[in-house]
Amino acid sequence: MVKKIIKTNPNLIELINKLNKQSKSEDAAIWKDVASRLSRSNRRTAEVNLSDINRHAVADETILVPGKVLSNGELDKKVNVVALKFSAKAQEKIESAGGECISIDEIIETNPKGSNIRIIE
Repeated sequence: MVKKIIKTNPNLIELINKLNKQSKSEDAAIWKDVASRLSRSNRRTAEVNLSDINRHAVADETILVPGKVLSNGELDKKVNVVALKFSAKAQEKIESAGGECISIDEIIETNPKGSNIRIIE
């Protein structure tokens, strides 16, 4: 049985389909997991604060947030953050800590197997 996507944002639908294809072609379960997390209802979409990322991440790690990164808290280590969306202030704080803000699309191209990525919600 195939789950029907009931999202209305065409860019998000395209991204979910791309993640599912990538999961099959590279045999990488992480992309299927991210796709299922992105296709949840809007109420259950992840919103992660920088304080949460700071608490759970190790320096020079890649963190994936299947939703939006918010700016509450401080980031005192260099962390690459992959997310669907970033608030402007969160992006500013990540870059000032030496980290990088990466879209999910970009990480699929640069890391097709999805290795060394931690998902935080």
